[in-house]
Amino acid sequence: MTQATETKTVAGDLERLPQDAKGLITKFMAYLEREGYSADIGYPTTLRHLVKDGANLLDPENVKTFIAQQKWKDSVKMLAVYAYDAFCKMEGIKWQMPTYRQGETTLYIPDEKDLDLLIGIASKRMATFLQCLKETFADPGEILRAEWIDLKENIFSINHPVKRHLTGKYAISPKLTAMLNALPRKDKRIFPMSYACAEDSLKQLRKRAAAKFQNPVLLSICFKSYRHWGGSMLAHVTNGNILIIKRMLRHRCIQNTMKYIHTIEFKEEDYEETVATTPEELRQLGKAGWQKYDEMTLNGTQMHFYRKPKRFGGLRNSLV
Repeated sequence: MTQATETKTVAGDLERLPQDAKGLITKFMAYLEREGYSADIGYPTTLRHLVKDGANLLDPENVKTFIAQQKWKDSVKMLAVYAYDAFCKMEGIKWQMPTYRQGETTLYIPDEKDLDLLIGIASKRMATFLQCLKETFADPGEILRAEWIDLKENIFSINHPVKRHLTGKYAISPKLTAMLNALPRKDKRIFPMSYACAEDSLKQLRKRAAAKFQNPVLLSICFKSYRHWGGSMLAHVTNGNILIIKRMLRHRCIQNTMKYIHTIEFKEEDYEETVATTPEELRQLGKAGWQKYDEMTLNGTQMHFYRKPKRFGGLRNSLV
């Protein structure tokens, strides 16, 4: 879906609404823009959905009832409440917000090879976008907001963080630097597309990849899978050092980091292995993040076996 197509779709949705509701939502969209909300925020779409079901936006109790009746998860109802609360602020309506809480969910952590597979068969722009997610652990909205002035040689800055995140700068790989520099610079943003457009492209990519490689697991990968993988890998290689993980993921609140403190189950082929026989070798491997998993004595020489996950460059692509 292109930006023009998406804009036409939004206009079409508005045309199908009652005249009074159409005017209110158009006013609401202008209000969100004026107040500095993200251009990709889904609040207008949520309110349009409620209006189509018969909700009266000027009656808070009526809207509460319609939200409660939706067959949505509580986390989605919570976002609908936030959307309507913003509308009430615009209209000066006082209301008592209902309480919906986001349930605790287990993060889906894909294999790195599956993440790389999608990057490998994607278009040039989408491949670059996904590689940015992988190397910076950023929220997709943060990469979509990134501008060319945020890229200085191999330093990629996150200057427009989403809510509850901090700004940060990452030293990226030569591979990603080259991918970024190969993109056209026709807009101030590096990726001049909306979230909905990007998500639609990913859905098509996943479907094509799952069919081509006969791997339905690929259908479960979303943009945030790259961040979840990165955070979990950081937790693994730092032995759960919460402060390092919090800093790398740019969380404002340490509670948001805690969900990454669990162990990824690796297969044998996912590790690099080496052996140390001297105190100096032991010291160097420890400093480099290798983990000891066994030892034995052979012909009088004590051998210490170390391993670490392959290819993870998350700590090398560190905040600067």
